[in-house]
Amino acid sequence: MQILKRLTAACFLFVIAGAALAQNLPPVVSDALKKAEIPPYAIGVYVQQVDGGPVMTASNWGAPLSPASTMKLVTTGAALDILGPAFTWKTQAYADGRQAGEVLHGDLIIKGSGDPKLVVENLWLFLRRIRAQGIREIRGNLLLDRSAFEEAAYDPASFDNDPLKPYNAGPDALLLNYKALSFRFVPDQTAGLVRLTMEPPVDGFPVHSPSLANGECGDWRARLQPEFNGEGARFDGVFSTACGEKAWFIHPYQMTHAQYFGGVFRRIWAELGGTLTGEVRSGIVPPTARLVTEWQSPPLSEIIRDINKYSNNVMARQLLLTIGNQALQLPATPERGAAVVKRWLAKKRIEAPELAIDNGSGLSRTERISALTLGHLLAAAYQSPTMPEFIASMPLIGLDGTMRKRLTMQTVAGNGHIKTGTLEGVRAIAGYVLGASGKRYVVVFLINHRNAERGQQAQDALLQWVFERG
Repeated sequence: MQILKRLTAACFLFVIAGAALAQNLPPVVSDALKKAEIPPYAIGVYVQQVDGGPVMTASNWGAPLSPASTMKLVTTGAALDILGPAFTWKTQAYADGRQAGEVLHGDLIIKGSGDPKLVVENLWLFLRRIRAQGIREIRGNLLLDRSAFEEAAYDPASFDNDPLKPYNAGPDALLLNYKALSFRFVPDQTAGLVRLTMEPPVDGFPVHSPSLANGECGDWRARLQPEFNGEGARFDGVFSTACGEKAWFIHPYQMTHAQYFGGVFRRIWAELGGTLTGEVRSGIVPPTARLVTEWQSPPLSEIIRDINKYSNNVMARQLLLTIGNQALQLPATPERGAAVVKRWLAKKRIEAPELAIDNGSGLSRTERISALTLGHLLAAAYQSPTMPEFIASMPLIGLDGTMRKRLTMQTVAGNGHIKTGTLEGVRAIAGYVLGASGKRYVVVFLINHRNAERGQQAQDALLQWVFERG
């Protein structure tokens, strides 16, 4: 009973303190929130000097709110500390069978470790290394060892019911090219047709071009009458000359990761003069196999720049799973990755009872964090040896990444590294601002409200205010 009374009293004092802090928001920020019709309970604000000095301003800092893509700061911050900035992913090729000259009488096995940036160009270089080992003809199967990540059902339509969006691609230990396809349409009036190309080319995945038409461009995607399935793409509609050259990036969700990887492998392997007589299927590296060669990804310090500056959701999912796989030496799941991150926060003495991690990217309706927890994480990261890599991974205000078009004419431009987050009903910013005084501040501003889109002015006003008054 005494414990309950103390907890109740503590909660009461916290609410009172939170209310008082809400009154300390800069007038320029409060006015912008009122203009946007965003109430105080729908925001979480926390601003503090990085060395742990007094809180400069705050509001509702303990509320569990959706962080959108600012959740990536949790995932990348943990990864830098747990894996190290020099960590790389290895994709390995094994041969199981007898090699006679350029003929492998057996299977070629490709083992993945979850490389978030195994793009087609890198796969081409990797396959050249295999060819350089004297293998040209594979008289067996291509086995894909994807065991680093636990295979589980994944619904690409679960987030926004749009599985064709590239950001809805699921994770995989042998993720290739973000599992995306790019269709490029070029009208050729002289020939009276539409020239259609697809990148990357996928063996066994034919495409059917649309007809050329005149008139306004309009909703050109709908006019194409697209039809996608796991065996090809058809565009039975029309493409107007008024559209000029257009590109459409899609996630071929009807294809499995193995089908996508296998189709691209066959095409590149054939272009390199190789042949594969068997099938492409999932498997594991047998103990009798020998290592042929391997490919290493760029270091983690480079990978997190893509994740944070350009808010790459697919790469962030891969990273959370990698954290779980490397820390636990078990097939990765989002739950295992989340557990490792929470344990890491506890070791940092950052209490985060409200924290809910779904996939580590922020592309979720269930992920939650408070402004206080995110602020404490940023402050701790600033004291870490990997601080330079962490800060450099975030967009620079007014200059690059997702902040390149914001505050370009204000004095705060170039003086802060800020990660942004955007979902329907959510606007978030988090990162660091270097004040005109030379002092650096942690800044977190989360908005969860139907008018959140109108809250950007308030967030930008806070960044400028911290620069001027910090």
